[in-house]
Amino acid sequence: MTGIGRRAVLAGFAAATLPRPALAQGARVVVVGGGFGGATAARALHRAGLSVTLVEPAETYLACPFSNEVIAGLRPMAAQVFGYEALRAAGVTVARTSAEAIDGAARRVRLGDGTTLDYDRLILSPGIAMRFDALPGYDAAAAEVMPHAWKAGAQTELLARQLAAMPDNGTVVLAVPGNPYRCPPGPYERASLIAWFLKTRKPRAKLIVLDAKDTFSKQKLFEQAWKTLYPDTLEYVPLAAGGQVTSVDSGAMSVATDFSTYKADVACIIPPQRAAPIAAAAGVADRSGWCPINPVTFESRLVPRIHVIGDAAIAGAMPKSAFAANAQAKVCADAVIDLLAERAPAAPKLVNTCYSLVAPGYGISVAGVYHPDKGVLADVEGAGGTSPLDAPDAVRRQEAVYAEDWYRTITSAVFG
Repeated sequence: MTGIGRRAVLAGFAAATLPRPALAQGARVVVVGGGFGGATAARALHRAGLSVTLVEPAETYLACPFSNEVIAGLRPMAAQVFGYEALRAAGVTVARTSAEAIDGAARRVRLGDGTTLDYDRLILSPGIAMRFDALPGYDAAAAEVMPHAWKAGAQTELLARQLAAMPDNGTVVLAVPGNPYRCPPGPYERASLIAWFLKTRKPRAKLIVLDAKDTFSKQKLFEQAWKTLYPDTLEYVPLAAGGQVTSVDSGAMSVATDFSTYKADVACIIPPQRAAPIAAAAGVADRSGWCPINPVTFESRLVPRIHVIGDAAIAGAMPKSAFAANAQAKVCADAVIDLLAERAPAAPKLVNTCYSLVAPGYGISVAGVYHPDKGVLADVEGAGGTSPLDAPDAVRRQEAVYAEDWYRTITSAVFG
């Protein structure tokens, strides 16, 4: 990695978690969504002395980072599960129910249990929803046959079981959508680990990756690894070669593009995505399905006093990732504290680092630094970078260790 190293990333992560002085006593803040963004924001606001309620219907959070290892049989699903007990013990009020409606004018959230919460500021970190209307033949029912596994949990385990049960000479088809979507390098890490699984467990099997794009995150690093590790296992078909999926048939287990139809024993279809439904219900999602925000405060450009962080936000050059959601939550929490105290928030700099595994003990990464520029979050020129292209095996092994270190650090800091 150039420009920004692992130690700097982890040091910045730790520094950003330090509590701020108590401000704006009596102000009410509601946070919707208990993932990496929402839980982080709730912690930061509570540490500052604000009254904060985290609204989250699930008893536990199922983390997407490292879930591709679950699919490849390298990791138990239990390692992805985190509860909210530590947040409650720290003093955060956790309402285990859903947010059903938001009245931005009245500053009120209606909950699934029939109660309401009034707020002075609202932070939405709702995550994503699959656009089942975007790909002919692919809907919620088809996803039970051709899993997307783009939300960790039952879909992750379903895809893992399907791979384990497929014929030794079977074919796996992985469909990758166009931008934007959650975790830009995620499909290619998934392709790598599925290829590793096939090479080591079912060496006569094949993986076909159908991509709606010609370029993707960490492309040269992934393609170098594929050429070295999986030349006879993984076939990559980009947009220019007819890789965009146009329809699927879950009954026939077929995936169609403009030029070919592929029969699959296992099909993983990652569809286009949008912000979760509560964003549209709140009026903060635009026609794209995502949420435009002020890059300094993450306040919605459509509804005042509602802030949007994480995957749902249109964050310019900053990708949709767990690291990004965590970083945005800290900046947003600081901005909310300042706004409630009638102070102008300072322009932030945000960091994102994304690790990917292409095989056990083989890690690669990309890092970026972002700042507000002309109304969007833009790259800081000369900052960040990727893993070296021609690194020795020892560097790749160390990057895999760094990835594990990052996962332990962030989940401990967020969930306790």
